[in-house]
Amino acid sequence: MIKIDLITGFLGSGKTTFIKKYASYLLKKGMNIGILENDFGAVNVDMMLLQDLMGDNCELEMVSGGCDADCHRRRFKTKLIAMGMCGYDRVIVEPSGIFDVDEFFDALHEEPLDKWYEIGNVIAIVDAKLAEELSPGADYLLASEVADAGCVLLSRSQDAAQDEIQSTKEHLNRALEQIQCKRRLDAEILDGNWDKLTDEDMEKILNCGYVAEDYVKESYAEGGGFDSLFFMNVHMSEEKLKETAEKLLTDPSCGDVFRVKGFLKKEDGQWLELNATRHETCIQPTKLGQEIMIVIGEKLNKEVIDGYWK
Repeated sequence: MIKIDLITGFLGSGKTTFIKKYASYLLKKGMNIGILENDFGAVNVDMMLLQDLMGDNCELEMVSGGCDADCHRRRFKTKLIAMGMCGYDRVIVEPSGIFDVDEFFDALHEEPLDKWYEIGNVIAIVDAKLAEELSPGADYLLASEVADAGCVLLSRSQDAAQDEIQSTKEHLNRALEQIQCKRRLDAEILDGNWDKLTDEDMEKILNCGYVAEDYVKESYAEGGGFDSLFFMNVHMSEEKLKETAEKLLTDPSCGDVFRVKGFLKKEDGQWLELNATRHETCIQPTKLGQEIMIVIGEKLNKEVIDGYWK
């Protein structure tokens, strides 16, 4: 049986960064792994950030497109069927809001997936500087992502004060209470600096498993009400890119923007990767890219945001 791990978390929480670390550790242990990136109704960017992992013992697969969620789920199941015949020791799935954890579990119990796969871990990634106030839809999505997690990893803990980390932990448990989930998180939350994770830490994550919890289901829209806007062929200087991203994140007329990401091609042909949140703006060189900028948030105003890129 192939162990299959689900990595949950808000868009921009740090899932892709964690997957790179997690997959690298599995490869170091000599495992043969597959990574399935899901991209419901969007142009894939995170897939490109994992290209360095590609090799004889690691393959990347992607599910994209689909006119609706049901179509996308069918494509997801078809891809898992194909991966089940590849001889992997472990498959890592990044769901990108395709469906909730219960539906993921249900899919693995359907034929023929039940003959090849068994659930390994559910690992939730949460920003250590989680906003104190979230919309009801966002709070529900947050709670549903951590409810079944074997462990919850706080990203960017090294940049957060202790009171911010404590506030995030309290927020998680409030969100669980709001969906009438009896579980309360404590020792399952790991808040160490990811750059200092030891092999012992990684083994703990690798063997964290999952918890089957009951909670009240809400009828929020796919993706927890989050919107994604895509802007192709953006050309500007690195300085202007940084300025534009930071303005988008702070201008209320744009809506509630909480992440801007994408790639910029410089005049010399060098690619830059942008990953901006309200806490930090990171622009760094990358080997591969595509000319796209993605703005993620709630109640986004496309006309206003489009004006910034123009």
